[in-house]
Amino acid sequence: MNYDYIMIRYGEIGTKGKNKKDFINCLYNNIKNAFKQYKQLTFSNKYDRLYIELNGCDYRELYPTLEMISGISSFSPVYFVEKDIEVLKETFKKIIREIDFKSFKVDARRADKNFPLESMKINTEIAGVILKNKKVNVDVHNPEIKFSIEVRNEGIYIYHEKHLGIGGYPLGVGGKALVLLSGGIDSPVACFEMMKRGVTIECIHFASFPYTSKASEEKVLDLVHKLNVLQTNIKLHIIPFTKLQEAIYEHVDESYAITIMRRMMYRISELVAKRNNCLALVTGESIGQVASQTLNSMQVINEVTNMVVLRPLACFDKLEIIDIAKKIDTYDISIKPFEDCCTIFTPKNPVTKPRLETVINFENKFNYQELIDEIMGKIETITINNKEKENEYL
Repeated sequence: MNYDYIMIRYGEIGTKGKNKKDFINCLYNNIKNAFKQYKQLTFSNKYDRLYIELNGCDYRELYPTLEMISGISSFSPVYFVEKDIEVLKETFKKIIREIDFKSFKVDARRADKNFPLESMKINTEIAGVILKNKKVNVDVHNPEIKFSIEVRNEGIYIYHEKHLGIGGYPLGVGGKALVLLSGGIDSPVACFEMMKRGVTIECIHFASFPYTSKASEEKVLDLVHKLNVLQTNIKLHIIPFTKLQEAIYEHVDESYAITIMRRMMYRISELVAKRNNCLALVTGESIGQVASQTLNSMQVINEVTNMVVLRPLACFDKLEIIDIAKKIDTYDISIKPFEDCCTIFTPKNPVTKPRLETVINFENKFNYQELIDEIMGKIETITINNKEKENEYL
């Protein structure tokens, strides 16, 4: 038998109050947009489920995309039959011929209370059909397969698979943020975590030619292409950071160079964010991971901006971050040995408890604002999608 639909469940969205409908509609539209190239698919929104009618499409083709759409809690390929117990029994005879299993459980839910059989009676009737037509055992505690039956107003849905989504909120309900994208392991994961919470992103990357290579920039472009699976048409703002970085290392004690460099990045990022209507800055910082990510350092660095700075990985350990990077397929790109502007001038003994007065004294030694103004007139902005690399990345 061929499946008729994919049933899509949303988890956290269901806890929303008056704006629940807006969240569901956003998820519904995101799903439709994700599959707009599949002309035979049709979509529907019924009660607490969303449905994709397959109309002959291979349901397995849709799985990789469904697994990466934020807001989806889980999904199942389902059979659909009319509300008739005899039709339901005949359908199960066909289903079990195509599946190998030794033990099973039937779990029926009667959302339509007008259906003449209660849930327990449906369980008993269908279990009887399975036992008569296949040499298997009932196991209500640890079954090899669980047959779920949902009796709804429009008909009966049957499924025995359940695949997890990434959860969270639909992309677009949480506003827009600007992510500082370095090219390392952490910042692409920070992008993923923000998109998972419904926040659309733009990215900013600080390049220091000729100290950083063209390969380093290509690495960042490749990372954004990977993130296109979750959000299409991501803007990447490339910042020519060389002159400002050279000025920092000319006028600042080496131990304070990273702290002041990060402050300059925040100043520039705030200007770019406001220019592009972003509501927050996002970093891949994890508390204590490096010298600039101690609480003392974060406080001094954060002092230059009044914008919200979100750190979705703040309490993640490195192994957790690596696991997510592998899941979203950015890890192998991130570990390519091309240095970014944060690593080319790494000091031997960076300060972990910087003093704000000392930082300000160093910054007063050179006209950084003039250099920032120059940078703001030379930013290169690229909108990245996967059309050119469709075969490679999708």
